[in-house]
Amino acid sequence: NDGLASRYQAAQTRLRKFEEVGPPQAIPIEQSVKMRLRGGRTGKRAVVCEKLELTGLVSAFDSEVWFGERVAVLGANGTGKSHFLRLLAAGGSVPEVEHLPVSEVSIEPVAHTGSARLGARIRPGWFAQTHHHPELMGRTLLEILHRGDEHRDGMQREQAARALDRYGLAQASEQTFDSLSGGQQARFQVLLLELSGATLLLLDEPTDNLDLESAEALENALEAFEGTVLAVTHDRWFSRTFDRFLIFGDDATVFESDEPVWQVTRAKR
Repeated sequence: NDGLASRYQAAQTRLRKFEEVGPPQAIPIEQSVKMRLRGGRTGKRAVVCEKLELTGLVSAFDSEVWFGERVAVLGANGTGKSHFLRLLAAGGSVPEVEHLPVSEVSIEPVAHTGSARLGARIRPGWFAQTHHHPELMGRTLLEILHRGDEHRDGMQREQAARALDRYGLAQASEQTFDSLSGGQQARFQVLLLELSGATLLLLDEPTDNLDLESAEALENALEAFEGTVLAVTHDRWFSRTFDRFLIFGDDATVFESDEPVWQVTRAKR
């Protein structure tokens, strides 16, 4: 599979670069960031989980995520990480109007007990490369930006072209969303999050289809984002910039760590 091979190669390149030279030196935001994500002012707590149990996947756990934190969600496939993000993307257990997602993506309910709540003025923006975007199919990038939707204002052609250029998508402006490469689709989704006003970014494997340049551009954008970020990832290079880590073990437990944990089996007591 050429796509799988290219994604694997990109991930290996990032990891090798990290191991050989360490984290790159910080570059001033005004020089390096072409993606401009903006989050508004919100309450202190972004996410509060109390006795949250994902049915058939995760035992009950408590967790708090504070506004502005970067939390990486780590663990093996099938441990419930994506279900957790999906629950938050829908606004939590009992979403208020202010917690409705800033996108038109259909979100399947997640069976659970306990509660997951979003803080005051928290608006989730969900980035996932595995779900479909029927509302974008068959439409050019310029058309999508020009018309807007219930979550974001429409843009004049010149303004839309400038936004696409910031993401390296100017040459694809007349292409339909479904004709883009995986990496281009990923960058365009991030652009839509920028325009939507999300204050909580929920990223499910955001670097999976991105080449090295795109992955680094996304990373810089997240550093400039004023809101909260939760990201499911297996990318060790990408995860190095996060503040703390929520580990989903293969024994159905969830625990927090100040350092990334890639071996997620916990000994039974």
